[in-house]
Amino acid sequence: MEMFVLEHEITQWENAMAPLQGAQRLPLLLSLAWHLRQRDSARASRYGQEAHGLLASAALTPQAQALAQARLQLIQAELAWLHGALDKAEAMALAVRDIVCQLGDNAACADVHWLLASIAIDRGDHLRRDEQLQLAAEQARSAGDAMRASLADAASARWAVLHDAPAAQARWGKRFSLDSSGLQPPPPLATWVHDFHGMLAYRSHDLGRAAGHYMQAYEAALDSGQLRTAITAAINIGDCFGSLNDHESALEWMQCALDLACPTGWPRSIGACQTHTAETMRRLGRLQDAETLLQQALHTLAPMAGARSYANALFYLGELSLDKGDYDMALDAFSRLAQRAEALGQADFRCLAQRGSAHALSYLDLPEEAHLAARRALQLATVQGDAVNQVAALRVLAMLHARHELAAPTGMREPTPALHYLHCALQVALSIDDYTPPADLFDALAREYADVGDYARAYDIALEAGVAREKSHTQQATNRAIAMQVHHQTEHARSEGYHHRELAASEARRAEVLQQTSDTLERLSAIGQEITTHLDASAVFQVLDRHVHALLSVNTFAVYMLDAAGTALHRAYGVEAGRLLPDNAIALDNAHAYSVRCLLGRCEVYIAQVPPRRHAYTVPGTLHNESVLYMPLMVGERLLGVMTVQSCHSNAYGERERLIFRTLCAYSAIALDNASAYRQLQDAQTQLVSQQKLAALGALMAGVAHELNTPIGNSLLIASTMQQKTQDVERLMNGAGLRRSDLAAYIDDAGKAAALVMRGLHSAADLVNSFKQVAVDRTTEQRRAFDLQQLSHEIIATVMNRIRSSGHRIETDIAFGIGMDSYPGPLGQVITNLVNNALLHAFDKATPSGLMRLSASASETQVRIIFEDNGGGIEEQHLSRIFDPFFTTKLGRGGSGLGLSISYNIVTALLGGVINVNSSRAGTCFTLVLPLVAPQQNGAPASAIY
Repeated sequence: MEMFVLEHEITQWENAMAPLQGAQRLPLLLSLAWHLRQRDSARASRYGQEAHGLLASAALTPQAQALAQARLQLIQAELAWLHGALDKAEAMALAVRDIVCQLGDNAACADVHWLLASIAIDRGDHLRRDEQLQLAAEQARSAGDAMRASLADAASARWAVLHDAPAAQARWGKRFSLDSSGLQPPPPLATWVHDFHGMLAYRSHDLGRAAGHYMQAYEAALDSGQLRTAITAAINIGDCFGSLNDHESALEWMQCALDLACPTGWPRSIGACQTHTAETMRRLGRLQDAETLLQQALHTLAPMAGARSYANALFYLGELSLDKGDYDMALDAFSRLAQRAEALGQADFRCLAQRGSAHALSYLDLPEEAHLAARRALQLATVQGDAVNQVAALRVLAMLHARHELAAPTGMREPTPALHYLHCALQVALSIDDYTPPADLFDALAREYADVGDYARAYDIALEAGVAREKSHTQQATNRAIAMQVHHQTEHARSEGYHHRELAASEARRAEVLQQTSDTLERLSAIGQEITTHLDASAVFQVLDRHVHALLSVNTFAVYMLDAAGTALHRAYGVEAGRLLPDNAIALDNAHAYSVRCLLGRCEVYIAQVPPRRHAYTVPGTLHNESVLYMPLMVGERLLGVMTVQSCHSNAYGERERLIFRTLCAYSAIALDNASAYRQLQDAQTQLVSQQKLAALGALMAGVAHELNTPIGNSLLIASTMQQKTQDVERLMNGAGLRRSDLAAYIDDAGKAAALVMRGLHSAADLVNSFKQVAVDRTTEQRRAFDLQQLSHEIIATVMNRIRSSGHRIETDIAFGIGMDSYPGPLGQVITNLVNNALLHAFDKATPSGLMRLSASASETQVRIIFEDNGGGIEEQHLSRIFDPFFTTKLGRGGSGLGLSISYNIVTALLGGVINVNSSRAGTCFTLVLPLVAPQQNGAPASAIY
């Protein structure tokens, strides 16, 4: 994860995250929470909380989950730092450091040290700041992250300027040079590089160049999400303009910084803005406004009293109090500044505090204390090598000796101590390169010489004061010109930057629109596929309802279908505010109905704002919607009905929404037409099946009648013959007399007749019994565990006599150990029927010695049984009907048409398997795939596998 990213990346992530749900959002939530930490702290916190809630359900490794949790905690630590909770922020950061360092995430370690350095800055602990920035750079290099390392080094360079500008230039100037090619570092790094060069330029009094660098730092910081640094850069720009005596421009930039800081609620940033704005107001003479702002700043910065910004506020308050003549307040402010300067170890603030205290003590008529404070200020400035502050301290000493009776300094050569210190100040000022002593210094000297009566010397110095004043005016004019030039360049750069940003934003919007259009088309395509896969109208309505509410602002959604007579629209589906709407019919002669206008006009009807008078025609029990959209459902030129979406808001459907709705209606029309066609096809199929069943029943009855006619007819004939013979015997017995030969002949005929009748009736009984077996009686079958090889041998043995007598043979290839928990009786019947079917149909005179083969192979859960023969095969036109009851090609010649039908029912209904057939001129192959454990029948428990 990068340390800082540009603004457009944030926009892309938020757009990409919008359609995502659940744990899919987690990676983008983590990135957004991290990179919004300064852009929008509140939003970063919300995203972080959502990411934290999703972590538990995310499919992450323990290490990835721990790192994600640590990153979220680091975000919270930075938010605590920004809001001034330094102790809490440091404790959280240290806890994160232990976790990420243990897990070996050096980049995250670098981020922790960067935050710890920022906390140290706010505490005024500059030694710890430098230490943490160095550690951040080392960790970043260990991670191979050049950008993080450069950021840490650039920040170190920036702070080094405040300590020793020449040393900082010597160490870092070449590393962070800005060449003349105009190439800029990436915005995250450019922020700190330009800040570094701005500091160098400001220290060398090149205020125009300093302002230019600060402006580039400001723009880069805003673009890369470093809002706190942007606020600091805006303050520095204001200081540059203030030093150039363009206080109005300075105030504008201070206000810009304040406008950035106030919405954040960050105390240090707000306090710093208030402090520098107050100082600018002081220079403009708005002393009361300045004092109010400084008091607010001190209150805001109180939690960070150790920071340099708090010391700045104290110094400015002291200067303001001197201007107002409130010397007690001035002394209090400078005394507090001295304490903070000692704690911070900052010599510049110690010097300023002592000099300011000397001023205040002097006006409070405490000359000895004032003189002591002024001497300390001079000593501190001398030790520090700060010539400008030496001049200021010497002038304070001159002022003190002019106002009070104080002991003369040792080695004094001038007539008065005031002249002595003023001459010392002039000598120091003349020793400063590119520095013009101020005219008021010469004026003070001239006054002192005039007071001692040396008017000639006073006149000469007054002339020098005029020259210095002229130089000062020239310098001020130059400064104003520089300020104007910088201001012009700023406005030009700002307008150019604004233009480029607008172009970039326009291009980004265009790309976003294109991406949204592409995403919408892709989504609509997927929706269209989903809608058109359904062949049931109710399923189509459910899919439509879900997607319509997801894509559009919908309060009411309804589909009206044209009735068969073409006289009315009937509401086939309707939902309003989450509840189903009752059926409703709209006659096509209803002149007020938008739906009728849409249907008859075959066009879209969109009312952006429904007139109040139309509410009288609202369907009772429904809501008054403000905008309505109707679309005809058409397939070609055929009208199917109308679909409508309605919203409780006016102008709810723009061109994009109407395009989406048109597409949904097009898909819906196709889907509903398909559903109607499918329903008609099902009705036709049901009718055809009924007709086929009736035809099959007729064929069945005819077959049964034919099969039963012969045995029953023969039995009837024999019975009638025996009846006649019985009457003849009875007549002989009652008449002339029954001879033995007649009785013997009658008995012989009776025996033969009885045998014939019994044979015929047995044949009929067998036929009726086979007919009854078409429906398998599952309740009477015995289930048990058995071995398939053993069962097959037993079944083959029962039909072996018939096989041998027919001159054919059978082979088996079934391994021992295929255990089944099933119904051996019905399975044996299936195999027997297959054998009988082959003996009856497969072999003819062309194959006097046929071969049948029974084989089986098993997997973990099922067994495949194959029965095949090398007979003449089955005609192609008969293959689809061989399992139909009573279908046979040898009706009346031994075939009942029930064997394969019975076998099919047993395999599919009882044994829980499937049976298939393949046939050609080379023979026929039946394949049975059966589960090793048959499904339960009537709740019977399964037996153990054999």
